[in-house]
Amino acid sequence: MLFCRLGTVDYAEAHRLQKELQAKRIADEIEDAVLLLEHPPVLTLGRSAKEQHVLAPAEALEARGVSVHEVGRGGDVTYHGPGQLVAYPIIDLKPDRRDVRKYVWSLEETMIRTCADFGLSATRVEGLNGAWIADRKVGAVGVRISRWVTMHGLALNANSDLTYFDLIIPCGIQDKAVTSLSAELGRTVYVTDVIEPLARHFAELYDAEVEWQDAPPGRVNL
Repeated sequence: MLFCRLGTVDYAEAHRLQKELQAKRIADEIEDAVLLLEHPPVLTLGRSAKEQHVLAPAEALEARGVSVHEVGRGGDVTYHGPGQLVAYPIIDLKPDRRDVRKYVWSLEETMIRTCADFGLSATRVEGLNGAWIADRKVGAVGVRISRWVTMHGLALNANSDLTYFDLIIPCGIQDKAVTSLSAELGRTVYVTDVIEPLARHFAELYDAEVEWQDAPPGRVNL
């Protein structure tokens, strides 16, 4: 499985790239791949997002350099930004992996196993997606699947500035906090520390070997 380290990518560009690669994977023009990157500060609104879950007015968002995008994934509003590792798998679930719940489980399991590598016990919370440390959400999941080829994916907080989550009600969940690996450990964990273990765990769940590339599939640069 090809893992593509893309650095920091604007959300709109990453979304456009995902759609392009999803179409190519549907057409069997590329193999399974996972995009690994960070975003500049951005709020993304899923298909079930509620306007009132964005707490900050447009002027406050602009002042903090936060853009807003409506997207086709499941879920409510979430935040992406520096210090958060985002993984966008573009993989074909046919013929024997056509189970949306199992796919979401694999994204959660990837984050749970990655947390364990840092000595943190992450779990699932019944009725809620993502990875949790006690009642604090450390990783989010949101997916879109077309003809059984995936896009969107997971976001794991390494050393995110957690104050950005105060701008929203994350994923529409009002009574839970958000955390990061760094906040839990009391030391800085960088995205670069998380990339390799996360890729390894995801590949293991799909009985795949990890192949690295610093560009999207079929390209030499972004």
